[in-house]
Amino acid sequence: MSDETQAVTDMMENNETFQPAVWIESLASILASFLADPRLRYSQGVQPNVVDGELCLLVATWLETTDRATYNHIMEFAKANRLETRLDRRTGERAIQKPI
Repeated sequence: MSDETQAVTDMMENNETFQPAVWIESLASILASFLADPRLRYSQGVQPNVVDGELCLLVATWLETTDRATYNHIMEFAKANRLETRLDRRTGERAIQKPI
């Protein structure tokens, strides 16, 4: 499994911002769950985050082997809407952690 993470931004190839602006939170929330406490827990492989001052949807590339349908859905959404994707090169606590 790869440690790389894709950052899908709300910026389109034509330098316009994708609308609606809540798409990142919507996609991340669909994959989130509630545990015993009433707090929303984002999926380990798909999380909203701010990278270089820009709100992005982080997608762990290890999802391609562990949950191909989710990975393909998000990446096809990005492709269909011509959203910019780039590698998130952050490491340590700031990076998406693999499940144990």
